Amino acid sequence: MSTQNDDEKEDTSGRPAKAVVGSHRDEEEVFGKAYDPRIVRRIWSFVSPYRARIFISVAAVLVFTLTQLAIPLVIRYAIDHGMAPGRVDRSVMALATAAFAVIILINYAASYVQESVVGKVAENVLSDLRRAMFGHLQRVSLGFMDKTEVGRLMSRLQGDVNSMQEFLETSVMSVGDIVLLFGIVSVLLWLDFRLGLLTLSTMPVLFIVRLFWLPRAKVAFMAAHETNSIANGALAEGIHGVRTVQSLERQHVNFELYDEKVLANLNAHLRSAKYAQVMVPIVDTLTGIAMVTVIVVGGSMVLSHSLDVGVMVAFLFYIQRFFDPIRSLTMQYSVMQRAMASGQRISEVLDVPVEVSDRQGAVALSPDMDGSVEFRNVTFGYRRNQPVLKNVSFRVNPGETVALVGPTGSGKSSSMALAHRFYDVWSGQVLVGGHDVRDVTQNSLGEQMAMVLQEPFLFSGTVLENIRYHKTNATREEVVRAAKAVGAHDFIEHLPDGYDTELEQRGGNLSLGQRQLISFARALVADARILVLDEATASIDSYTEMLIQKALVKLLEGRTGLVIAHRLATIRGADRIIVLQNGEIVESGNHEQLMERKGLYARLYTMNYASFDDISEEEMGMDAVAGKAT
Repeated sequence: MSTQNDDEKEDTSGRPAKAVVGSHRDEEEVFGKAYDPRIVRRIWSFVSPYRARIFISVAAVLVFTLTQLAIPLVIRYAIDHGMAPGRVDRSVMALATAAFAVIILINYAASYVQESVVGKVAENVLSDLRRAMFGHLQRVSLGFMDKTEVGRLMSRLQGDVNSMQEFLETSVMSVGDIVLLFGIVSVLLWLDFRLGLLTLSTMPVLFIVRLFWLPRAKVAFMAAHETNSIANGALAEGIHGVRTVQSLERQHVNFELYDEKVLANLNAHLRSAKYAQVMVPIVDTLTGIAMVTVIVVGGSMVLSHSLDVGVMVAFLFYIQRFFDPIRSLTMQYSVMQRAMASGQRISEVLDVPVEVSDRQGAVALSPDMDGSVEFRNVTFGYRRNQPVLKNVSFRVNPGETVALVGPTGSGKSSSMALAHRFYDVWSGQVLVGGHDVRDVTQNSLGEQMAMVLQEPFLFSGTVLENIRYHKTNATREEVVRAAKAVGAHDFIEHLPDGYDTELEQRGGNLSLGQRQLISFARALVADARILVLDEATASIDSYTEMLIQKALVKLLEGRTGLVIAHRLATIRGADRIIVLQNGEIVESGNHEQLMERKGLYARLYTMNYASFDDISEEEMGMDAVAGKAT
């Protein structure tokens, strides 16, 4: 998963861009080729816990099939033995009626058992599939997520899983269709061998047609799935980027681009539908030919007294039923192909490697670890042979606040990601609390490190639930205390239901500054030893920034701070500032020392942020955070 397609572009930070919408090559590169022989075994692993119910369903289907085979024989017996010319044998007719009634009751019971059991099994299997896929996607490496479109993942979690439902619900019936097909052939040959052979003479035509139909149908079904995934990817991107689309007046252009993908999807589905339906009229035509054969030839044999009337009537019933399983199996093949394509894509998601995982014997970080962070000769990049960090070494002492600054693409955010072990280094070591992050459990590392990002992400639920998202056992009092500490309590209290206010999607009913303050409160409640701020104040207004600057004193108290700041004026009080350029450390020191050196930091500060010097320290809250604030 470390390599990417040439169509992908790398942004200025060195991170891989998301895959281009609609690229088949990206799809194949990330998810591989179709028709892996492991599909059936993988899907069976989800079905096997319910195999006892499956066996019950198969038994019910077989009983149902036997009743279907028995009904024409009962009718034949009634005609040939109970309806002699000029008289009706009432005892024979009563026996036939009783047998018919018993068969119908057994038929109903078997059908009910099969339908109810299979339906429940299918729903359970689909639920297990969704849980397994979601759970796996929560653990896959960010390198995979960086280059995979949300829409395509949603297509797998929803569309492909749903495609399995029809197959699971109808696959057991296929066993009955096969048994019924061979059963009818056997009974026809047993009733009258010559007429049976003549009736079945249409079968080679069907097999020849299917021989040419199968390969084309496979291609059509897979193309329908691929174009559906592409359209979903474009849809998700358009929805997520709707603000940018409207601000740039790109609605018409985006619609045309999406319309092309939808049209391709429509044509692919129409093509697959054509192949799915083409066999139906062929089977119906063959059924008609077989019926005519039985009536003409069988009628002649009845008139010549070489065939009983009951046998010919049974033949007509069987011929009418004979092509039903063929038609059903033809349609089932279409369902199976869709399910196989879906199973392929589901398996490939489940097989995405988890590149960052706990080593065997990994230890848990102690809650009272010192909180130090150290980089030792770290080299790392997102693309092979294109390092973002080059032999970087520095140490953040316990309780120290260190800021990372530098031009875009210098490796600041990458350093933060490595500290949290979102990625593994190419060479060197990243140590937290004196332990290589590869030798500690990810859960314990996450518990000791809280992150506040530039774009705060809030989840569905209440304000209270979002603040204690990292620490679900936090009390309401702890949540309120954290909100007061970061200056969020006042605006939360003015919400319709206070801390119990339900947030809209991604916190849409709050301003960006309010969402960021909640993120700070969440970090404070987490009570982690290390606090990472990745440009956490870059997208908020000056007033909210002042609130946050004051809150940082409480937030960083007794904690180690790692800070990336877009506004250099806001990190003047950091204990130490590390300046990165092209993935290398070029300067290190506090604000005054770096300004005296008149190097890269001084140039960046003078060119872009000198205007902040006009703001008093009191206004910025710097008097409150001197020597500690970021």
